[in-house]
Amino acid sequence: MKAIELADALGWDHVCGDGEREVLGGVYCCDLLSIVMGRAPADCLWVTVMGNVNAPAVATLADASCIVVAENMPFDDEAKAGAAKGNVTVFKTEKPVFETALAAAKLLGLA
Repeated sequence: MKAIELADALGWDHVCGDGEREVLGGVYCCDLLSIVMGRAPADCLWVTVMGNVNAPAVATLADASCIVVAENMPFDDEAKAGAAKGNVTVFKTEKPVFETALAAAKLLGLA
């Protein structure tokens, strides 16, 4: 399923990016960026509360399909510029990390 299709189905806000990448690597939750870089599977949907410029850089290094910023945390302008530069799709939701990940996993047939 494409990231944008998943986001539309779950009512997430579209922050930036085209959302055309498929989510094939499951759902990954972590806020410690060094762990995400080393352990997030390629093409995953990454759920985090990190909304700074480092998040899109890490998503690029981890080859994540997209980022979902949970808890309605801010995603600042510097982060948006970094996401645009790295062609990273970002969504936001007011839901907690666990609820966000669980809903996505269910829709992807993983839970």
